Amino acid sequence: MIKSKGTRIGDWIIAFICVLCVLVCLLPVLNILARSLSSADALVRGEVLLLPKGLNFDAYMTVLGDSKYTWSLLWTAILTLIVTIWSMFMTVMCAYPLVYDNLKGKKLIMAVIIFTMYFSAGIIPSYLLLKELHLLNNPLVLILPGSISVFYVIIMRSFFFGIPESLKESAELDGAGPLRVLVSIYLPLSTPVLATLALFYAVGRWNGYFDALMFMNDRTYFPIQLLLYNILNSITSVEVATQEGFSSPGLSETIKSATVMFATVPILLVYPWLQRYFISGVTIGAVKG
Repeated sequence: MIKSKGTRIGDWIIAFICVLCVLVCLLPVLNILARSLSSADALVRGEVLLLPKGLNFDAYMTVLGDSKYTWSLLWTAILTLIVTIWSMFMTVMCAYPLVYDNLKGKKLIMAVIIFTMYFSAGIIPSYLLLKELHLLNNPLVLILPGSISVFYVIIMRSFFFGIPESLKESAELDGAGPLRVLVSIYLPLSTPVLATLALFYAVGRWNGYFDALMFMNDRTYFPIQLLLYNILNSITSVEVATQEGFSSPGLSETIKSATVMFATVPILLVYPWLQRYFISGVTIGAVKG
């Protein structure tokens, strides 16, 4: 089919906007990568933009050779895996019963769930509650409080509503109970939304640092993002720089850039595996209901 002139112009405009968005996202990453691979002297002179100057891998050797960084990365990966599995379990268990019309108090339950999406107690009551539950400075404080998202529950519920009712009814006629229907019908047909929400939960936990900053004092359980936060915000004097293992301002900047890449690249590697589910999971789950 031959496109009209107006359609071709529109395609070029859309392509230009897409390229511009890619550059806006990509250029800062390239700059950080170049800084992490450059010499300390080149950084001090301000010569590094998108290509490394005085190529060396000293910063990465320093980061990888420090158990503080490697353990933090390993702990964050373990934490992300646990949180993703637990949060997906909680989300499915919350969304699935809401599919049944005969669920007693269904409207009240939905009203309470939606209410929590718009109103929260705030950080101080949350801190006092976690203190009473003896969760402060406990690794569980990074798992339990944020284990479920109301918005994701609504997306999951909407997706479940899009599955034909006849499939559930036929399974029930064959003697299947609610859990069997969930495992045999709903979950296999919900792969796109499951993968999408799992990605959201994983990225949210990997990038999260505020809960650890507020509720954790034990550096052993600091996630990589909090460690990065401390590095980027604490190196303000020669004393602190020496404590963190930095011997010069240029080396400080190089290692900070290497740490940023160290914390960013692992979660980026997850996207290609889930990309084919991403768009369908978000759109179908968001518009049906």
